[in-house]
Amino acid sequence: MNDKSHYFNPERETMSREQIEAYQLERLKETVRHCMNNEFYQKKFKEAGITPDDIQTLADVRKLPFTTKQDLRETYPFGMCCVPMRDCVRLHSSSGTTGNPTVILHTKKDLDEWANQVARNLWMVGLRPDDVFQNSSGYGMFTGGLGFQYGAEKLGMLTVPAAAGNSLRQIKFIKDFGTTAIHAVPSYVTRLYEVMQEQGVDPRRDTKLKVLAIGAEPHSEEQRKRIEDMMGVKAYNSFGMSEMCGPGVGFECPEQNGLHFWEDYYIVEIVDPETLEPVPDGEIGELVLTTLCREAMPLLRYRTRDLTRVLGRSCPCGRNHVRLDRMRGRSDDMMVLRGVNIFPIQIEKILMQFKELGNNYLITLTTDEDNDNMTVEVELAEMFTDDYNRLQQLSKDITRALKDEILLTPRVKLVPRGTLPVSEGKAVRVVDKRKVYQ
Repeated sequence: MNDKSHYFNPERETMSREQIEAYQLERLKETVRHCMNNEFYQKKFKEAGITPDDIQTLADVRKLPFTTKQDLRETYPFGMCCVPMRDCVRLHSSSGTTGNPTVILHTKKDLDEWANQVARNLWMVGLRPDDVFQNSSGYGMFTGGLGFQYGAEKLGMLTVPAAAGNSLRQIKFIKDFGTTAIHAVPSYVTRLYEVMQEQGVDPRRDTKLKVLAIGAEPHSEEQRKRIEDMMGVKAYNSFGMSEMCGPGVGFECPEQNGLHFWEDYYIVEIVDPETLEPVPDGEIGELVLTTLCREAMPLLRYRTRDLTRVLGRSCPCGRNHVRLDRMRGRSDDMMVLRGVNIFPIQIEKILMQFKELGNNYLITLTTDEDNDNMTVEVELAEMFTDDYNRLQQLSKDITRALKDEILLTPRVKLVPRGTLPVSEGKAVRVVDKRKVYQ
């Protein structure tokens, strides 16, 4: 591709809606036929009373059965593989701490396509072969490490596999290697900035950073803006999940007006998580994805449990792949408190509006005298104040704002910076102690 082009793969990225849908139908038919090589799908299709010949239009995708994480666990380890095992060259797996892990297999072609997706995303936000890409994501079974590694190499960048943690070393690499782009979870970017401050490092003055790729944990627009203000560069939201391959499934373009989901690789549906029926564009529902280019383990109508909505199907950047809102939470990590549905990201959205607060917070749910309660602990910004009256007023203001957002009154505890645990992986934001009473 031409370094001056806005597109890594112009032919696929700039398809019209008609071209996208025609391509999807062709790939869907091939994928469904390919799935018939597998006993799991043979049984699923028989139970649903359908055959591959029943898929004649794109709307016919709704005739197909859903697949779930539980299906992956019940067929552990290789029961959903659609090619001979000798054709598989890698697997990734979840931790499986509560039962069988989920395993995803890849052929060489699957890995090549995955690298192309990630490279497309990084190119889209302005990265080129002369950039230096530092990946502070975990490697090993976690897909964030190798996914971004192979994508960055595919694009042609010098790639620094720094892995997670060890902030002092991360900062040394950023300075010494002339790092221009970093991939990290949002909570770790804020931690990295805090360590930079402690070391007297100004990211604007002392580094060559120009792009941040952030994802893997829910974060609000307020959190993104705070990260951009701290680091002095644009932070682009990234979406991925190991069941779909890993990072690369969706990514923001420079317009930052939603995540482009690559419809030449996936069919995107948004459904009501209760009825499983489609919801209108603009309405929040559960994201359901069907793979279109997967050899080893194609997944049909996979219920991601992530909640989002369609924002549009065109963009000033010239791409017509569907744009989705940032993930609003998950249908299976929703907190239900006194009959009210609450997502952690709603809490974060409010906290980030107060400049007096730091970046670390913890939500604790407890049962006291048969009543469920929420306590929100949040760290103060460094050197804010020790004026008791001012702190008391701030606590009241935060409580009022949270009540307006979640319709319940939480307990708010303001604590000094450094009080709450610091994670260098995905941040733990909710501790539900109610389970001991159930």
